Amino acid sequence: MPKIRKVMKIERPQYLQKLIEAETNGAVKVVTGIRRCGKSYLVKTLFVDYLLKKGISESDIIIIDLEDKQQSAFKNPDYLLSYVNSKVVDITHQYYVIIDEVQKVTDFVDVVSSIALKSNVDVYVTGSNSKCLSKDVATEFRGRGDEIHMFPLSFSEFMTAFDGTVEYGWYEYMLYGGLPHSLTFKGESGKVTYLKNLYQTVYLNDIYERHDIENKEEFEELVKILASCIGSPTNPTNLANTFKSVKKLQSITDKTVSTYIEYIEDAFLISKAERYDIKGKQYIGASNKYYFQDTGLRNAILDFRQNEWNHIMENVIYNELCIRGFNVDVGNVSVRRRDADGVMRRISLEVDFVANLGSRRYYIQSAWRMPDAGKIAQESQSLLGINDSFKKIIVVGENVPLTRDVNGIVTMGYKQFLLDTDSLDK
Repeated sequence: MPKIRKVMKIERPQYLQKLIEAETNGAVKVVTGIRRCGKSYLVKTLFVDYLLKKGISESDIIIIDLEDKQQSAFKNPDYLLSYVNSKVVDITHQYYVIIDEVQKVTDFVDVVSSIALKSNVDVYVTGSNSKCLSKDVATEFRGRGDEIHMFPLSFSEFMTAFDGTVEYGWYEYMLYGGLPHSLTFKGESGKVTYLKNLYQTVYLNDIYERHDIENKEEFEELVKILASCIGSPTNPTNLANTFKSVKKLQSITDKTVSTYIEYIEDAFLISKAERYDIKGKQYIGASNKYYFQDTGLRNAILDFRQNEWNHIMENVIYNELCIRGFNVDVGNVSVRRRDADGVMRRISLEVDFVANLGSRRYYIQSAWRMPDAGKIAQESQSLLGINDSFKKIIVVGENVPLTRDVNGIVTMGYKQFLLDTDSLDK
């Protein structure tokens, strides 16, 4: 008897709850996210299980999977519409239409909007292209689109399926990331091969199919540079200069670099954190930071040769804040300091993250280790330069107890920050 591959079941409660809350609200539910982060599993397994448990008949759930070559005929909009119409036969029934990787359908916005016009049809779609889906959901669907952006596994989700201690899981997570399928591999070689192949055969191919990139070598070199400098401020001009000085590519321009970065963002490989002047309360048109939505892919792009734990942890914290729904910027605070000659000068200090959600705001520093008073003072100085009353937090890459100093700055370990969903309010 051949072995049947077991599917690892990982609950994604926050995303499932969002789908449940949006059920039959009249809008098209658009689940976006990086390829292989679990979108298909969310809508076709977890959400369908929920519908079946509440008594919805299987015949009232219509699933179209554009990843399946046997269903490639559905890329034709007329064929897809005809099929759905043939299934929606009883006006007294509530139907659920699920289309996986909908961007593969020609004129998918018009097709999905037409299906959603039926009063007894609730539509759910997934897609991996932010230019077609994420940025323009409200506009394209004429106010009838709800986006649910999905990330790879958070550390807390990862640990529900990881067979080992939290301490060991922490290093595994930073090194191999949170793409669900990576957890099915027991050894290092399997994880490494999976992630490297995934980047080459799925993510790069998707980008090349979508965009007319003539110099693929140049493009892939840019991805490597971005992977090398997570946590470091950069901009298209600096990157173009790096190409010219280090890679000896004189032809590349900052405009080309900017376009390439857009393509990488559109594929959800990276996210941009803009620079924000905390005291001036305005965005600064200067260098931004870029973080990878999955650290495992970032490491695979660099062939696992640049495992700087401090930068990788910073990337993990950024992703965690985004997963929790925050808008995340890089903070700048201007302070006056006396220099070595005793002269008072104005200098600019960086706050790793300014996290905003409605009326809530948190200032957060990422510190891999804080072994002595000097390091504590270094990590605290930018936070001390902020004069408002919002909470200030330092997250350390060790399992340390939560402490609060005389200035109100909270220090906590990665375990509490990542595993406790209320950690920011402790």
